Amino acid sequence: MPIIWNSTLDTGIDIIDSQHQRIVTYINALEQARIAKDRARVGHVIEQLVDYTQSHFGFEESLMEEARYRFLKPHQKVHELFIRRVNGFTVRAAKGEDIAEELHTMLSTWLLNHIAHEDRDYAASVKKMTDEEDRAQAAPAVQAKRKGLLL
Repeated sequence: MPIIWNSTLDTGIDIIDSQHQRIVTYINALEQARIAKDRARVGHVIEQLVDYTQSHFGFEESLMEEARYRFLKPHQKVHELFIRRVNGFTVRAAKGEDIAEELHTMLSTWLLNHIAHEDRDYAASVKKMTDEEDRAQAAPAVQAKRKGLLL
């Protein structure tokens, strides 16, 4: 069954939500390849999913670090464990084992839980940081406007 994106999955950080949606697209592509019994396509989707997810995790962790999110280390550990788990599936698939259904179930469950819990936890810190950056960037323009009004 495909994952259907809805607003309950939003973190409120557009770039992160966009990246999560792309991961959902990969998970749904895995399901389509599994249903088609196309092992080559399953392998290709897994490869793309792993690559993209690792870059997403790196980006997400850099945002958390910049926001000084206090639970960055435990969040990184969750990411590491996930990658390790998916790599285990990759090894099994390389040995010829049909892992597509099991992997799809694990990915769907993990992603939805991860977004709902761990990612929502850091979202407030990142949004606060980006709001502060936006205010700092807007400050010179506001100052200039005020000076213009006063003159």
